[in-house]
Amino acid sequence: MKWVKFKIKTLTEAEDIIISTLYDIGLEGAQIEDKVPLSAWEKEQMFVDIPPAAEEDDGVAYLSFFVEEKENGSLEVNGEATDRETVMDNIRAELEDLRMFMDIGAGTITVEETEDIDWINNWKEFFHQFYIDDLLVIPSWETVKEEDKGKKTLHIDPGTAFGTGMHETTQLCIRQLKKFITQETVLLDVGCGSGILAIVSLMYGAKKAVGTDLDPCAVEAVSQNMRDNGIPEDDFTMMIGNIINDKEIQDKVGYMCYDIVVANILADVLVELTPVITNHIKKGGIYITSGIIQGKEELVINAVREAGLSVLEVTHQGEWASVTARME
Repeated sequence: MKWVKFKIKTLTEAEDIIISTLYDIGLEGAQIEDKVPLSAWEKEQMFVDIPPAAEEDDGVAYLSFFVEEKENGSLEVNGEATDRETVMDNIRAELEDLRMFMDIGAGTITVEETEDIDWINNWKEFFHQFYIDDLLVIPSWETVKEEDKGKKTLHIDPGTAFGTGMHETTQLCIRQLKKFITQETVLLDVGCGSGILAIVSLMYGAKKAVGTDLDPCAVEAVSQNMRDNGIPEDDFTMMIGNIINDKEIQDKVGYMCYDIVVANILADVLVELTPVITNHIKKGGIYITSGIIQGKEELVINAVREAGLSVLEVTHQGEWASVTARME
C-alpha cells in the first residue's frame, strides 16, 4: 500500500481549526510537527518513552495528511477515487477560506509520495533490547545476543496499545518490586496493561499474580507475554474492570490477601485508588505506586498517609516519582 503525503506549513494556533476543516473534506489522522513543549498533563496522558527535543517554540507547525494511492495512481478520499491535483485544489480552497478570518501563516502545501508503510508495526524500529539493571528486556521480534545468553530476560510484545518497559515509571516500579518480592509473594497489579510488572515479579520469584485493567486489549497482550516468557496460566490471573468502583471486580480480586500491590497509573487516579486498595492488602503488605509526574508526589503521599499506610520510600527517575508504602 502506498500513500501520498500532503504537508501544510502553518502556525501552532491554527492547528486545530485546519485539522477540523480538512477532516470535513475527507482528510483524517493529521500528523503534527511543532516545537510546543509538552505540558505536565500531556506527559501524564501520553507516558512518552522518549521526550522530544527541547527546542524553543517558534510558532510554526507542519500538518501532514496521508491519502492512500491505488495501483492506477488514483487517490481514495471519503471512499471515492480522486487525484492529487483535486485534493490540492480542495486544500487550497479551504485554507484560503480560513485566511478570511484568522492568521494561518504560510499556508503552503508540499506533496510527497511515501514508501509502503505498515502503520501498525513501523514503530517497532525504535524499540530494541535494553537493560533495567540486571534484567534484559527484549522485544519478541529480536533474538538474544550471544553475550547476553544466560541473563534474566523479559521477552515483551507490547502490541500497539501498551508500554515497552522503557518508560521511567515502569523502571521505578521494577526496582521497587525487586526489593520486596519473596517466594511467598502474592501480587496485585492494578492497571497491568501488557502485564510487564506482574510477569517480572513472577520471574523474580513471586508465587502468584493477579492483574486488572480497563482495556479489553490487555487480555491478549498479557496472554502473549505470558507465553513468550513461559509463565504458567495458573500463575497469573487477568481480569477486566475498574477496581476503584466495581464491586464485582473487588470481590473477584479478593480482600486482605496481597503481599504487594503495584499501581503504575497516574497521580490523580492513585488518589482515588489508594483508600480502596487498603481493603486488598495484607497487614504489613507493600504498596508500590508510580506514574507520578514531578509536582504531584505530595498528592499521592498525602493520600497514602490518609489511608493509614506509612511511606517507606520515594524514588525518582527523570520527571517521575514512585511512592512505596506499608500497610500498618
